[in-house]
Amino acid sequence: MDTRIRVPWPVDLVSTLRPLQRGGWDPCHRTDGAAVWRVSRMESGPVTYRLTQDGPNGVHARLWGQGSAELHEQLPALLGARDDPSGFAPEHPVLVEAHRRFPALRITRTSRVLESLVPAVLEQRVHGVAAFASWRRLVTRFGDPAPGPAPAGMRVPPSAQVWRRIPSWEFHKANVDPSRARTIVRSAQLADRLERLCDDTPDEAQRKLRTLPGIGEWTAAEVAQRAFGDADALSVGDYHLANVVGRSLLGRPLDDAGMVEYLEPLRPHRYRAVRLIVASGGYSQVPKRGPRTPITDHRGH
Repeated sequence: MDTRIRVPWPVDLVSTLRPLQRGGWDPCHRTDGAAVWRVSRMESGPVTYRLTQDGPNGVHARLWGQGSAELHEQLPALLGARDDPSGFAPEHPVLVEAHRRFPALRITRTSRVLESLVPAVLEQRVHGVAAFASWRRLVTRFGDPAPGPAPAGMRVPPSAQVWRRIPSWEFHKANVDPSRARTIVRSAQLADRLERLCDDTPDEAQRKLRTLPGIGEWTAAEVAQRAFGDADALSVGDYHLANVVGRSLLGRPLDDAGMVEYLEPLRPHRYRAVRLIVASGGYSQVPKRGPRTPITDHRGH
């Protein structure tokens, strides 16, 4: 399928979809210059799609696989159709300037809950580089070949049935501890119920997610940002985020409680504010120090 999508708002394709990429060698997401390649498993089947910017308000899309028609219907949401930034009126000069510089940064919505939840669970309490490696190994080992002319190494994420049948030793080989492995398997067992959360309000969907063992505030927010397109979902508990927000907006670090209090007036756009801080180089405000903890290799235990 070859199509062009026109939307009534400016959209920066690469920056809008950047949160969906889990590391530089994500087997489900690649950025090749101005082109974004993604592979997903829709209800109707797998799909590979290549998106390129087509003017400030458009995207050219090529799609392959059984899930093409379903993905085509969801393209507007991926490009921010359900994102309403009209009420975002920051007063802090950093946010005002970032909003001016990046007017086409939208909040994407994939409506694929398990595909957002599994990598978020893998990223719990570990360094990003280790989590990305675990995701890459598991998807490469248990995913399916990407339909169409996808770049080498791209794979369709495993289905819920496959995730729940992955043996414990395979998680161990992928450097995933038993606690996170159990959370992934339990989530896969409830996949049908989880996917229906897209019909709830973001707040209610997050509340239901947090009732599952192993899924707390941080993980639920990470899913809400991507699957539900929640512009307010704040990743409380992230090792770096409060520090980045504090140094960017106040010139000093904050803890989680301080970040939540300071960003409260920006509801329901706190995640949008974070995206703008990051896009404008917020992480460069954090002093370069050694990691808090060494990268843990669970395979030796």
